Amino acid sequence: MLIDTHCHLAESARRGDLPSVLDRATAAGVTRVITIGTSPEDWPLYADLAAAHPGHIDYTVGLHPCDIEENVSWESQVAQILPFFQRSSGPRPVALGEIGLDRFHLPKDPVKTAAIFSRQEQAFRAQLALARELACPVVIHSRDAFPDCLRVIDESGVDWKKIVFHCFAHGPDEVRQLCSRGGRASFTGIITYKNAQPVRDALAAQGLDVLMLETDAPYLAPVPHRGQPNEPAYTAHTAATAAEILKIPLAELAARTTANAMEFYGLK
Repeated sequence: MLIDTHCHLAESARRGDLPSVLDRATAAGVTRVITIGTSPEDWPLYADLAAAHPGHIDYTVGLHPCDIEENVSWESQVAQILPFFQRSSGPRPVALGEIGLDRFHLPKDPVKTAAIFSRQEQAFRAQLALARELACPVVIHSRDAFPDCLRVIDESGVDWKKIVFHCFAHGPDEVRQLCSRGGRASFTGIITYKNAQPVRDALAAQGLDVLMLETDAPYLAPVPHRGQPNEPAYTAHTAATAAEILKIPLAELAARTTANAMEFYGLK
């Protein structure tokens, strides 16, 4: 049994091929998936999917830094998060996220860049404050902004044990900074890529105790599917590579990563 702790099912659901995606996942031993919210456009959809597939699909809500639009109030968007955690019926989110900072997609104009990044940081801080109030797990998006994310989370007062940096693409030094604070990284199919030795070293440095696996589907398909649309079933390829890195049997890797995900997200 494996859990894909981070995927995006909106495209599959809207295309109508989600049943086959879930069937392939189950056949590959991936019996549970967490679909990650990025904006108010997908939060209700994911809540409905979780209600329709109890014990198989869980979901999160959060405002992704790249979904903070110039002409839309991020404050009004963030204000829509809390009601999902206060639902009296239907499944509640298992985490707040993905939230964070992203310098990779910023424009070249320094004035525009400064304004966009400022809005990202404001929204990030507001959501971390909400996560602290809720005492819920938090899924972090950090792209070309690792030191900034550390700084903002440190200043937020959020319990680092509730923090996971998803799709970790740094090396062992950075993962040690997370672990020393009590946080953790989760790993995608990037660990199967030939040029990703630093990421494999980071996985080894973190070890098995808090390890979680993800696809980030439909992005970042692992070898042997690199370049194709990713899907939860491919968690199995990432798991096999992680077991090789840690030099343990795949069955042990699967059992431990599943237990870690269940504990971190409070899954039943």
